[in-house]
Amino acid sequence: MMKFFKRFKDLGIKGTQAKMYDKLTREHRISEMKEQASEVIRHIKDGDSVLEIAPGAGYLSIELSKPGKYKITGMDISKDLVEICKRNAIEAGVQIDFRQGNVSNMPFQSNEFNFIICVLAFKNFKEPVKALTEIHRVLKPGGTALIMDLNRKASIKATKKVAEKMGLKGLKAYIAGALQRGGAYSKSEYEVFISQTEFKDYQIKDSDMGFSIYLIK
Repeated sequence: MMKFFKRFKDLGIKGTQAKMYDKLTREHRISEMKEQASEVIRHIKDGDSVLEIAPGAGYLSIELSKPGKYKITGMDISKDLVEICKRNAIEAGVQIDFRQGNVSNMPFQSNEFNFIICVLAFKNFKEPVKALTEIHRVLKPGGTALIMDLNRKASIKATKKVAEKMGLKGLKAYIAGALQRGGAYSKSEYEVFISQTEFKDYQIKDSDMGFSIYLIK
């Protein structure tokens, strides 16, 4: 189980682990996805294009697609997860453009999206500055990117809570939370990353999982 939660930078979840990720997300995180979708919808309007980076099993993108008002795209480095995303979208009766790709070199044109969302994945990117640079490139002028991830300096209690939302309990949740926190960044580290990009307008808010970072192009 712990091997499942250990994400190596820029390596996607594959095979049985991808199926397990889908199962645990479906069973334990749908309400969380609904809340995140509501936050995104606060920032977009009818007809806007939204990109989810590292959508996992695709449930957040599916929630965003249900109103039928937005053009939703999801991109993950894992071929297996992309296939799972596509199957889940068909099952939900929604249309989403799921693609395989790396955040450091995204397969999209410049100025393509009004909004970009990335949840609990930024800490896994091998080149964080390059990832932010690419996010800036594919955002439309005036567009917003939202990164929601753990704080490396968060309490064990907070990170344990995140692991519990993923279906783990007791000691397993404690260890998984500690491992996830260990790979995360602090607020000052994010500020250093952002300073090396063209993003000049940003806000970092505390959240239950750590940070909600809003970046405006």
